[in-house]
Amino acid sequence: MVTRNLRVALLAVAGVVGMTGVGFASVPLYRMFCQATGFNGTTQRGQVAPGGIGDKVVVRFDTNTNPALGWEFKPERASETVDIGARDMAFFTAKNLSDRPVTGTATFNVTPSQAGKYFTKIQCFCFTQQTLQPGETVRMPVIFFVDPKIHDDPDAKDIRAITLSYTFYPVDSGATTS
Repeated sequence: MVTRNLRVALLAVAGVVGMTGVGFASVPLYRMFCQATGFNGTTQRGQVAPGGIGDKVVVRFDTNTNPALGWEFKPERASETVDIGARDMAFFTAKNLSDRPVTGTATFNVTPSQAGKYFTKIQCFCFTQQTLQPGETVRMPVIFFVDPKIHDDPDAKDIRAITLSYTFYPVDSGATTS
């Protein structure tokens, strides 16, 4: 009887430990899944664009800021027509409207979501936190390309417009830095 109770207790402890491990691993695993599949409009990261193929797509830029951030954030151009496969660059401006330094971080996605696995960023301000001093305005680039493999996907081959959307959030909860 003691061995049966001990076995049940060990299985229960193993279950709790296993579920705790799954809980901690779920966020990085979900992130890896989204990056691998482009799920929910998650973009890819890359090093080099493969080269233009002569087909075009319109990339629209959408920007949002959390009101607690105290920034003005917008694209320099609302949209660009880009050559699929070619490296392109877009610029965004951010201005700290507050009287204190503020650090923000950007989340991003693309729509339609099927385009996520074909929209590849080479360099982006969204990869790191951004700190703006009071009243400071910065110009932030994103270097990207649309992978020509988009034409091989039956669910994405007819996409002619992609919206790249960013939302900036404060990193800290309004604490000032000295």
